[in-house]
Parts: sequence; C-alpha cells; structure tokens
Amino acid sequence: MGNQTIARLSHWNNLWSSSLWQLAWLIHFLHITFGRYEYRWADGVNIKKPIEVSAPKYVDYLMGWIETQLDDESIFPQNLGAPFPSNFQDVVKTIFKRLFRVYAHIYHSHFQKIISLKEEAHMNTCFKHFVLFTWEFRLIDKAELAPLYELVESILQL
Repeated sequence: MGNQTIARLSHWNNLWSSSLWQLAWLIHFLHITFGRYEYRWADGVNIKKPIEVSAPKYVDYLMGWIETQLDDESIFPQNLGAPFPSNFQDVVKTIFKRLFRVYAHIYHSHFQKIISLKEEAHMNTCFKHFVLFTWEFRLIDKAELAPLYELVESILQL
C-alpha cells in the first residue's frame, strides 16, 4: 500500500501542477466548500485549532503536510523490508480524506471551469483511479464520500 499511496499522490501532484493551478486565480477567495460541507485546516502540529483558509491556501497547507508525511522515514520507510509504523494506515487515511475534500470542492464549485480548460478527462481519470484505490483499501469512510457519492457510486458501479 505504501508504493500505491505514493503513486496516487504523484497523480494528484501531476493533476494539480498541470491543470488545477489554473484555477488558483479563480478560487483565491473561496473556502474549501461543497454544498453544505465546509472544511477548515488543522495539521495538529503547527495549526491545532481548525482555521478558515482560502481553497488555494488549503491545498498549499495540504501539499506541504503530505510532503512532510512522505519525507518522514518513521511513517514511509525508505529501506526495503523496513516495517511500517502501527499508525501508517491512519496517516494514509487522513491524506486521502483531505485530498477527497479538494476533489469534492473542485467538482462542486469549479467543474465548468475544468471543462472550459479541456481538462475534464484528465481530472475524471485521476479521480477514478483515486476512488478505486481508496475503495480497495477502505481509506475513506463512506460518510466522508457524501458530497460526491453519486459520482463515486457511478465509478464503482454500486
């Protein structure tokens, strides 16, 4: 699961760097919301109490936090055969839960812009891989999927 986690995060990074950064100017003042859901940022270390931030700032915080997790050899061991920590799956679940929130925000608030950028096929493919991976390893609780449940359901053909 460690290698697959890194591969999925690479897909996300490619999507963000190639396409979604073009949305940054559009969403500068928007918060991470989708419908009735709103999420605030807290990493539990530097920011302990959740704070309201713009969507691009949330993504910046998230990508920095993910990079910190990936670089931490006590979480993602670099040596072949080195054991993963007992909280490894919890860390991975938090990573993917937070990434899902960004996907949900983009689909809910900015999908028409994605279409105008002709990036919907790329985004949909990345999201499909994301959903299949998170479903296979049970990384996101079903309740967390509520904002995009119909889309997730169609991908999984439930």
